[in-house]
Amino acid sequence: MHATRYSRYESSLEDIDAADLMEMLGDAITGAGANDPWDPDPEAGQSLDDLYNAIQQALLERGLIPEDMIKEAQFAEPGQETRLDQAIKRLMQKLQEGGFVRFTSAPGQAGPGEGGPLESKFEVTGKGLDFLGYRALRDVLGGLGKASHGRHDTRDFAGGPEASGESKAYEFGDTLNLDVPETLKNVAAHGLENLEEPDLVVRLAEYQSSAATVVMLDCSHSMILYGEDRFTPAKQVALALARLIRTQFPGDTVQFVLFHDTAEVVPLAKLAQVQVGPFHTNTAAGLRLAQALLKRQNKDMKQIVMITDGKPSCMTLPDGRVYQNAWGLDPLVMTATLREVADCRRQGIQINTFMLARDPELVSFVKRVTQMTRGKAYFTTPFNVGRYVLMDYLTKRVKTVN
Repeated sequence: MHATRYSRYESSLEDIDAADLMEMLGDAITGAGANDPWDPDPEAGQSLDDLYNAIQQALLERGLIPEDMIKEAQFAEPGQETRLDQAIKRLMQKLQEGGFVRFTSAPGQAGPGEGGPLESKFEVTGKGLDFLGYRALRDVLGGLGKASHGRHDTRDFAGGPEASGESKAYEFGDTLNLDVPETLKNVAAHGLENLEEPDLVVRLAEYQSSAATVVMLDCSHSMILYGEDRFTPAKQVALALARLIRTQFPGDTVQFVLFHDTAEVVPLAKLAQVQVGPFHTNTAAGLRLAQALLKRQNKDMKQIVMITDGKPSCMTLPDGRVYQNAWGLDPLVMTATLREVADCRRQGIQINTFMLARDPELVSFVKRVTQMTRGKAYFTTPFNVGRYVLMDYLTKRVKTVN
């Protein structure tokens, strides 16, 4: 009789698909540690060598590399391409074919350390960013229990397609969302053939406001000092917020501003790979740029979400030079910063601040900002900043702007 012998099935590296691999690499791709904080370059991208090392580390941490492959790699001669090299290169190619990353030039056949592919860079694509945003959003909201994702509710009502249960007499300009039973009651006495405009009753729908948000990310060097990476969670929150707005609040807009010695807009496509630098904190420049962005938006609600771990420590002088003073609350810097806060108040822009530190000078500054713009201030950590930012956004209520 023929005997069949069964053995345990062990998957190979070839079985890992692109989505699973991207899930493993999320923190590595968005991590600030992949960049050189002392040599910031806004145009810099991560190299294929970075991607190779990130994949290798992710596989090792999960115990997915067979022992024989590890031993072969350990005892390989310099420049020798091993089976592990080949497997990781195939995984890199899967990421590109899956549309998650884009190579600025195709990787060569040489192994890491031999030049060639190390000169090349990779970028996270729109699909990859959307995946990272979904991952961050899932991780944040997953710890909150059930969440109902609606749109920004208001206290006002308007005729529209989403009924609230209440009705009103029809007025010219209302959406003709008829309350049929009430309308029929009105015309019962004189017949349908004599229907007139005063007989019409429409159902009310909750007025849904639209919002314009600018997220200000502090990328001064303190965001990765003292053994704690605060910048990576801040970027992940921004990606999650972008995903939330795109999927749940399609009428809203969100833009991102980095502030350091100066400030600049960072497009969503570049957000995952932006760097921390040896910069001071020019909060005034960030607020000025955020206001300019919000002025272009015709929305009911305009707000600035500021994520920071430090007090303002520099400002831009009229001649373009940057004045810096990291010691205490410099009166010149504070005056320039609070001037921008006052401009936000005059324009009806609310500033909500998420503080990743609790030093007295930062707390003092944030209290002033909160009082001036009737915003909110939250003491957070890198571990819960996402929860605070997203839940604040979800629970916000906005009055109708007439």
